[in-house]
Amino acid sequence: MIKVGITGQSGFMGTHLFNFLSLKKEEITIIPFNDEFFQSQLKLESFVKQCDAIVHLAAMNRHDDPQVIYDTNLKLVNQLIDACESTNSKPHILFSSSTQEEKDNHYGKSKFEGRQLLENWAKRNNASYTGLIIPNVFGPFGNPFYNSVVATFCHQLAHNEQPCIEVDGELKLIYVGELNQEIYHYLRNQKSEIRNQKILYTSEKKVSEILNLLQGYKENYFEKGILPNLNDQFERNLFNTFVCYIDHQTFFPYQLKMNIDERGTFVETVKLNSGGQISFSTTKPGITRGNHYHTRKAERFAVIKGKARIELRRIGTDKVLIFDLDGDKPSFVDMPIWYTHNIINVGSDDLYTIFWINEPFNADDPDTFFEKV
Repeated sequence: MIKVGITGQSGFMGTHLFNFLSLKKEEITIIPFNDEFFQSQLKLESFVKQCDAIVHLAAMNRHDDPQVIYDTNLKLVNQLIDACESTNSKPHILFSSSTQEEKDNHYGKSKFEGRQLLENWAKRNNASYTGLIIPNVFGPFGNPFYNSVVATFCHQLAHNEQPCIEVDGELKLIYVGELNQEIYHYLRNQKSEIRNQKILYTSEKKVSEILNLLQGYKENYFEKGILPNLNDQFERNLFNTFVCYIDHQTFFPYQLKMNIDERGTFVETVKLNSGGQISFSTTKPGITRGNHYHTRKAERFAVIKGKARIELRRIGTDKVLIFDLDGDKPSFVDMPIWYTHNIINVGSDDLYTIFWINEPFNADDPDTFFEKV
């Protein structure tokens, strides 16, 4: 069992890594970190003493004064080193650096010099150290105008704002879930050595290509409810990212058009450009289905008969989103990744629901984790 701490645990990358490692309970115990630890030497020392490994993600990315970025990031590294040395702690430190090292800016310089400081600490103390040089990271819940251009575009499009391309450059990208797998690999393969590893990007796209894809999601999914082709891994990850920026409480339930003639009714429940699995269920009154979440799967619940309540809660938060659906007005709710969800029959008759998910169930890799809403 490895005891792992994550500085910057509450940030974009830290939140995703915390949630990901929380699923590895048989291998990893997470030592909780709070940002205020950097304001208290005693708390920071207590934290490092408990850790077998520390993933140092805490850093400042943007500020009006670039010198503040540089000073802050080096200060955080030095505080971590001081806490380790004053307690004679030698955790395996994994440092999150950036390909911005190659550019002549204060953020890149702070990352390069922070990496050197930690290398020197490891050499002085015969400790393990891994420097991870990471490309542009994108994924759900990133802060717009701060974490990535993907986060900014998603936020703007979901809020009917017009994105603007300042420089249509090529971006070397890695999805945050893919980065988590890389960090997990280095945590599991701890070696008594000092190493620097360039994390390979998994996709390369022009800024305009990304914006075109996202604009397509807005036009077809946001405005028409049509699901895109999710067979391409990058596009699946980009779509799952986009969905998380939608205001779910105003967007859902999405009302479906009911066509009525002398034969009865006809409703199109799932329009898609992708494969996957479509299922049908009946649920008896008072029964709850679900209470689980997915980390990569896109899923839709469409109620066609009966009364249902759908509940969603983002993992790691307390706010519950509640949607009431009625088969007399067929509608659906889509489940964002990293949101635990359920569906409850709140009526007096059987509930009829159609489920779509973008990949068939695989018992060896179900991507289904149980947690009550």
